[in-house]
Amino acid sequence: ACAAYLIKLRWPQGFICPACKTSVIPWQASHVRLVCPLCRHFTYVSAGTIFDKTRTPLTTWFEAAWHVSTAKNGMSAKTLERTLGTKYRVAWTMLQRFRVAMVDVERNQLSGNIEVDETLIGGVKRGGKRGRGAVKSIVVIAIEIKEPVGFGRVRMRHIPDASSASLVPFVCDVTAPGSVVHTDGWGAYNGLSEYGFTRRVTVQSSSGDPAHVSMPGVHRVSSLLKRWILGTHQGSVVPEHLQSYLEEFTFRFNRRTSGSRGLVFRRLLERAVATGPITERDVTHGYEWG
Repeated sequence: ACAAYLIKLRWPQGFICPACKTSVIPWQASHVRLVCPLCRHFTYVSAGTIFDKTRTPLTTWFEAAWHVSTAKNGMSAKTLERTLGTKYRVAWTMLQRFRVAMVDVERNQLSGNIEVDETLIGGVKRGGKRGRGAVKSIVVIAIEIKEPVGFGRVRMRHIPDASSASLVPFVCDVTAPGSVVHTDGWGAYNGLSEYGFTRRVTVQSSSGDPAHVSMPGVHRVSSLLKRWILGTHQGSVVPEHLQSYLEEFTFRFNRRTSGSRGLVFRRLLERAVATGPITERDVTHGYEWG
């Protein structure tokens, strides 16, 4: 049943042979292997997906996907290990692959009124001569602000520093031109107007307004992110894997209003099929995010 479901996700309009590119009804050599009747090319239903060359049964992958997508706060590798009755390394690998799959490279940019600010994960408070902490785990957050109240979608990135070279490309990547970008008075954001954005300085560094008043969206997301990392993952996120965790949090946050657990499960599997193979190096040393 899992293989049949995967076939429907991979070829919703009917099977197309990867070798000869012909639309045909394949022979089914096994529940996971298809054969093109014209060119005799063998195709595994998991080939070219995040399940490529896995030794873990598809039933286990599907069970993991269900738990990952339906648990309110997600799962740590240790919890998934106990839930599936598998080894820790298997659970860790599955989670890392799912996190990569959660990113849709063709997702729409944020638009409208956008709050942008940085936060520190597992680091120290801002400091130094320029007023920003030079720590490893700096995360920049962008979130849509809805009128009259409420928040829309979010994007996040682990950046090496809070310089213009790190912050401006992030805003350009995730935000549609013409949007109004609300920031604090940090000078690294000064060049945003050159890229088609209207920058509004919401709070100056010397302002007495607390963060949750001047930047409520970013403050809310930052608090939820830190609570999620501390609660679900016991705060144990190393810098080289931090972006993967940010993508999982983004996937969950942007689907927080979904009333159907089944739809989130299906969306995760759709992304798993659309995402190419993930190497062991990606899992161990961190995925090379583009």
